[in-house]
Amino acid sequence: MSTDLPDDAALTPRAHRSAAAWESLFRAQVALMRRFQAEDVWDELSLREYDVLFTLSTFPDAAARLRDVNERILLSQPSLSRMVDRLAERGLVERRAAPDDARGTVVALTAEGSRLQKRIGRRHVRSIDAAVGAVLDDDELAELQRLTDKLRGY
Repeated sequence: MSTDLPDDAALTPRAHRSAAAWESLFRAQVALMRRFQAEDVWDELSLREYDVLFTLSTFPDAAARLRDVNERILLSQPSLSRMVDRLAERGLVERRAAPDDARGTVVALTAEGSRLQKRIGRRHVRSIDAAVGAVLDDDELAELQRLTDKLRGY
């Protein structure tokens, strides 16, 4: 799909609807993330640190290359690398040799990192349910997931 139109080209009604839908989705995400960030569920982690632990937990063996983790979160590669260093210093993740590449490394959850991620994750799911599940019924939740999966290309 090309976006190489002149800046002064008229926008179609569909383009306006697309922009309005995006803005609504983005603003809802911002409002929810601010609410979640303010909640007292994170223990000694920041929301972003939890996101890294959660993301690692979704990979086989809770381990992945940094570039693969980075594709799933909203952090720059250097920021992610520094965060992984801090999490490793705290014993929540470890760097290992990649099994399929002698020069590569993977980052893996430690037992402590997995335990902490699960404990905080249970609290976070309750927060999500209180914020999202209290507003949307089961059919709306299923439709929201279907639409967001479609936008993500799944």
